[in-house]
Amino acid sequence: MIREARDDDWPGIWPIIHDVVTEQRTFPYDPEMTEPAARRMWLLPPPARVVVAVDGERVTGTANMYANRPGPGSHIASGSLMVAKEARGTGVGRALTTDLIGWARRSGFAAIQFNAVVEVNVAAVRLYESLGFVTLGTAPGAFRHPDEGDVGLRIMWLDLR
Repeated sequence: MIREARDDDWPGIWPIIHDVVTEQRTFPYDPEMTEPAARRMWLLPPPARVVVAVDGERVTGTANMYANRPGPGSHIASGSLMVAKEARGTGVGRALTTDLIGWARRSGFAAIQFNAVVEVNVAAVRLYESLGFVTLGTAPGAFRHPDEGDVGLRIMWLDLR
């Protein structure tokens, strides 16, 4: 189930963010990010939206969604999605992405742009492509992967018009 995040969800969100960021495999965030910094970065105020995927009371994933840029870029949505280690491969990422797409459509955005999808994150790339996203381009070597070395970051796009 996907629902709006509440203040009392943070203790379930933080371990997911911490794991994803310190793994250094899928997000270009500083692995030394502190919990207060992560909270400020993730729990964005309206009109942005933050959600959690839950299994009972357990948070299994989270996403935030927002206008990609202010002003002339505010008609394009963006977002970030993270799934708990133990929930990967169970459909949580698909549910979060589908929720983000629905929010963007309801909110009147013209498209969704993911600015930095690590090209060797095959599960994410396949998921996004299965939902209609295309890769507009790749910044070669823009992400330093712990096993693969310098790999590209894809800009992925879903036209909602």
